[in-house]
Amino acid sequence: MKIAMIGTGYVGLTSGACFALIGHNVICVDKDEHKIHNLNKGKIPFFEPKLSQIIKSNIKNGRLQFTNDINQAIKQSNIIFIAVGTPPKASGELDLSDIKDVARVISFNLNNYKVIVEKSTVPVRTYEKIKMIIDKNNKHKIKYDVASNPEFLREGNAVNDFLYPDRIIIGTENKRAQKLLNKLYQPIKSPILNTDIESAELIKHASNAFLSMKISFINTISIICELTNASIKKVAQGIGLDRRIGSDFLNAGVGYGGSCLPKDLQSFIQIADKLGYDYKLLKEVAYINQAQKERFVNKIKKVLGRLQEKQLGILGLSFKPNTDDMRFAPSIDIIKMLKKHGAKIKAYDPHAMNNAQRIMPDIEYCQNPYDVAKASDALILITEWKEFRNLNLSKIKKLLKKPIVIDGRNIFEPNKMKQIGFNYQSIGQ
Repeated sequence: MKIAMIGTGYVGLTSGACFALIGHNVICVDKDEHKIHNLNKGKIPFFEPKLSQIIKSNIKNGRLQFTNDINQAIKQSNIIFIAVGTPPKASGELDLSDIKDVARVISFNLNNYKVIVEKSTVPVRTYEKIKMIIDKNNKHKIKYDVASNPEFLREGNAVNDFLYPDRIIIGTENKRAQKLLNKLYQPIKSPILNTDIESAELIKHASNAFLSMKISFINTISIICELTNASIKKVAQGIGLDRRIGSDFLNAGVGYGGSCLPKDLQSFIQIADKLGYDYKLLKEVAYINQAQKERFVNKIKKVLGRLQEKQLGILGLSFKPNTDDMRFAPSIDIIKMLKKHGAKIKAYDPHAMNNAQRIMPDIEYCQNPYDVAKASDALILITEWKEFRNLNLSKIKKLLKKPIVIDGRNIFEPNKMKQIGFNYQSIGQ
């Protein structure tokens, strides 16, 4: 099939490349000329395992193209995915300006039947806005359908999530569009749930709201564990063994971040407000997530006392491992709070330091974890990169001014850390 993927962010680029990998002809479109120039050379604008190789091989075999010419891409394709950004406004609502602009351009370039698919995360009933714009400008009354096909790609695991998903959600208004989109995904062996469009739009927001709630829940349990000398790891393990609950997203820490959960949660709250429902549960989830970062800073203050002029070493800046994404990363708020108390910060992250420097230019960036530890009053772990689990802890202890490790992701074993001689503090243990 011939696909136009409009937007080359995490979702559009990964989806476009993977559609090419499973045998479709894909044209990826972006208005950023410099970005398209680099993509045609196989250079991707963010870190995502496996993606670069897939892009290079499919450019070579001719199934994947990159262009700024949105008009030709639309005309040459029979399925058009809208995967542009939906950034949050100050109110928490999503800004749909780019989606509306793309809908307008599509309407001017309809030359035969096409299925126009929402891939971006959008509020329920956004498809009605898209149809309204297209109908207004579709002068020749070319037939088309709008559909919703939400993505569930986790940064750092996006390629595997596309190729081996738990489910594929396809929301359509009629059998013609449904049949075409089911055929599109035929090479992927995964359950397909065909729904109405409203349900498909809601599934994405509801899924992310539930995952946010699960993380905030386990973080509140970690507080109870600290107050009772219980172990959050054992409690989470016991909860997760219940098949009705499962173990995913039950890792206590400093809170969630990234481009999806914080944004989608606030958007869902706003959607409910507009529908006349006060979603107090989700408001509390957001509050707990912010409070968890504040509790972590208070934990650091409790261990170190006055933070004025204290040298603190930070390990991990990205919102999660295996990505360089700094959007809503917990490290940003935590570092800001520490600096407000007068602490001096130096930090290391395997992939996110270039992005972090744009947001936090006033901290020191180091070449490796050992440079971070050197002469620091404490080592603070915020993102659980695999390489941090394999640190030479005896060397870390010698480099630190004081043998203090404050672990925001519980990657180390408390008894082992105590045996080495660390003052080791973690979450819920």
